[in-house]
Amino acid sequence: MTKQHNIQERAADKSNKWAALFVVVIGTFMAALDSSIVNIAISKMMAVFGASLDDAKWILTAYTLTLGAIVPLTGYLGDIFGTKKLFLFSLAAFTLGSFLCGLSWSNTSMIVFRIIQAVGGGMIMPVGMTIVMQLFPPSERGTALGFWGIAAMAAPAIGPTLGGYIIGNLDWRLIFYINVPIGIIGMIAGGIFLKATPRKPFTGFDYIGFIASTVSIVSLLYVLGEGSSIDWGNVRNPLLITLGCFSMLLFVNELTHPDPLLDLSILKNFDFSISQLILSILIFSLMGGMYIVPLFLQNIQGYTAMDAGMILLPSAVATGIMMPVSGKLFDKVGAKPLALVGLIILATSSYDLAFISIDTSRSAITWILTIRGLGLGLVMMPITAVGMNAVSTNQAGKASSLNNMIKQISGALGVTIMTTMLQGRLNLNYGRLSEPVTAFNPAASDMIRQLQGLFMQNGYSQNEAGAALHVISGMIQKKAYADAIDYTLAMSTVAVLLAIAMVLLMRGRKQDKSKATVIS
Repeated sequence: MTKQHNIQERAADKSNKWAALFVVVIGTFMAALDSSIVNIAISKMMAVFGASLDDAKWILTAYTLTLGAIVPLTGYLGDIFGTKKLFLFSLAAFTLGSFLCGLSWSNTSMIVFRIIQAVGGGMIMPVGMTIVMQLFPPSERGTALGFWGIAAMAAPAIGPTLGGYIIGNLDWRLIFYINVPIGIIGMIAGGIFLKATPRKPFTGFDYIGFIASTVSIVSLLYVLGEGSSIDWGNVRNPLLITLGCFSMLLFVNELTHPDPLLDLSILKNFDFSISQLILSILIFSLMGGMYIVPLFLQNIQGYTAMDAGMILLPSAVATGIMMPVSGKLFDKVGAKPLALVGLIILATSSYDLAFISIDTSRSAITWILTIRGLGLGLVMMPITAVGMNAVSTNQAGKASSLNNMIKQISGALGVTIMTTMLQGRLNLNYGRLSEPVTAFNPAASDMIRQLQGLFMQNGYSQNEAGAALHVISGMIQKKAYADAIDYTLAMSTVAVLLAIAMVLLMRGRKQDKSKATVIS
């Protein structure tokens, strides 16, 4: 009877473990979805609240900056209060913030409520990853992180499509209200299935680390969040970048503090550090698909935001499907083989993507993006898992916070680098292409005369036919923009090749079982 009872107990623990993972996935999906779904509603909120673009942008900026400030704190709070309590609190804060955002009556109220929402949203992902690390032994973590990764990776890509549908067909406030029932279900299920974890005694708070991390991350994200529109002539931006970098230097204190807010000693672990470098490069490449391709689809090929979202959707689905598959394979064959295969697929498809043109069909772009999504799904989870497996479970909370902080900064930096390259190449291309269009160039003169004749044949006056120059200028601008986008996407291919070289350096050894204590 005792043996039978033990078997039943182990089976119950296993089912509870996967039920707890489902709770974490729900919370992570909700938070990750919100990070992108709100972007599409900014124009609508400007109209409803009568706000300018500069004022409305703070709806996004306040959320991002709060996220940046709260993420480093998550590991410490998880150790002090326990991951279960912290996860339930983060769900409650996010759900309450979402409900209040739906009730917003002005731009200012929306900003305040978005800050409340971000307090919860910033904690959900790092504490969720920590729970996965505590629940599952190293032999199962790849599979578990794979299912968790469906939410973390696919949700941001689904957000614009879902947001576009809600804005176009339903009440825009639903983009917030939709979180409320999901959050309540998540809190009830979390209370049932999540287990309390051992807590560390309070030994003192790392005030210097908290102030340094908050000032550094908020300063950097504030400036980098402007993308290509950063005004370096405005003294505020160079000062904030300098302040952010100086605050980062104060992190040296983290190496000497007995209980640091961000345990930088984790970076001494080679596999963890190189996994973070590879993930940062992959996030840069990911921005090519999530940020640059929509610009091409809307500004060059003339698709609506909703159509562009539908073209991107299959790639998000492909990534989501591959995450648990790659996680399961990681548990069997390790990180290197999967990462190399995934990166080769990603490099090949990114190379193909760099040759899209105005005439490239919708189906061809969708196919290339879908293959690219498969490659991303195949590589992201093994790299994440090998890095997290390299640290002990006792360090999981701090490692998860560090991981998410690096992701945030990498994402913001990736968008800034991409947009800066795009704008710089656009200016260069336009200058090169427009240079021959002068009255002294016979070919250019002939084209202008032909266009003017065509305008006059269609009933335009001679003065109106002078618009031929504007037509030629528009054609040059479009060609210059398309070529600049192709160049930027080509640079993301180079980044993938760099990631391949780094994967070859990765050791990816199995975690020491003695360090892999699991909460049961």
